[in-house]
Amino acid sequence: MSRILWTVAWALSLFMVPAQGFSAETHDQRVARANNGTVSIISGGIGGTYIRIATDLAAVLDDRGTIRILPISGRGSLQNIRDILYLKGIDVGIVQSDVLAYIKRERLHPGIGKRLRYVSKLFNEEFHLLARDTFTDINRLAGQKVNFGDQDGGAHITASTVFDGLGINVQPTTFDPALALDKLKKGEIAAMAFVAAKPAPLFDELTKQDGLRLIAVPYSEALQEYYLPSGFSDADYTALVQPGQQVDTVAVGAVMAVFNWGKGTRRYRKTQKFVEAFFSNFDQFLKAPRHRKWQEVNLAAQVPGWQRFDPATKWLEKNAPAAKPVAAVDLEETFQDFLAQQPNSDFANLTPAQRQELFQQFIRWRKGETQ
Repeated sequence: MSRILWTVAWALSLFMVPAQGFSAETHDQRVARANNGTVSIISGGIGGTYIRIATDLAAVLDDRGTIRILPISGRGSLQNIRDILYLKGIDVGIVQSDVLAYIKRERLHPGIGKRLRYVSKLFNEEFHLLARDTFTDINRLAGQKVNFGDQDGGAHITASTVFDGLGINVQPTTFDPALALDKLKKGEIAAMAFVAAKPAPLFDELTKQDGLRLIAVPYSEALQEYYLPSGFSDADYTALVQPGQQVDTVAVGAVMAVFNWGKGTRRYRKTQKFVEAFFSNFDQFLKAPRHRKWQEVNLAAQVPGWQRFDPATKWLEKNAPAAKPVAAVDLEETFQDFLAQQPNSDFANLTPAQRQELFQQFIRWRKGETQ
């Protein structure tokens, strides 16, 4: 019996005493190892597109021991920017492209142009202006209650820019989208602004009996610096658009933003590792079951008013194939075809000079030039 006990004690000692040449890992070393390569991405609310994009990033890029993605639910584009700038541990944020111009215009974060960079433009989302059917024109909303959503949200930013740009004064409210839709049905507000990729699930259960309609947003010169022309048809929303009609609106881009870390710093190197992993594995995002919005992403697309994160620029210069140039005449024909397909919009009434000016602005937008 004593021999058995001695053998057991000897075996246990092998686990209790580190062998010569090895040292036990300290708590600080475990913490460092756990955080090495971890990238936190602040995105959007549960059920939205942004959080789906962030979870796709985690599913594709997670590589044990190299990189780990932590998707985090966010509270809107403006708050996401604050989190990138000030919240400890946030590495990447998904925001609307017009948030940067809004911050500069409102002077919210001094020096924001030097502190913030983008990795890539992602996809476009449409600006929905849903109103009671007694309002047939956006100008008739003057003086009325229009829900802009949470003040930190992207819809609030876009709605503010759109109404200011068009010179229409309304009474903004800040209800969440579901509550705003309920108040709109009850007639407590005149309209609600909402930014989402069409068709938005929020409006799935609406019927013609609800007495609501989507109101056209004219693509005025004041909006052309930040937005693209878009529109809704009855195929998008049977209950909100008349058959065969087109309701004009604008679309805003989603952007993957990062802090402009100094070269050589630990955070710079970690963000650089994420950028390289994202770009190098981008083809995986185009396969099922990833979100269909990945199909719209062009990694090389430029975002007017933003500067790209240096590692992203270098990766594109080194790895991205040369963009196939589109002949100017082909591009112009495509653009004119688009205008011709908008028979019920303001585009149909443009003069030749106005069409040419709009085309030139479109060209500048494609090149990423600011106005």
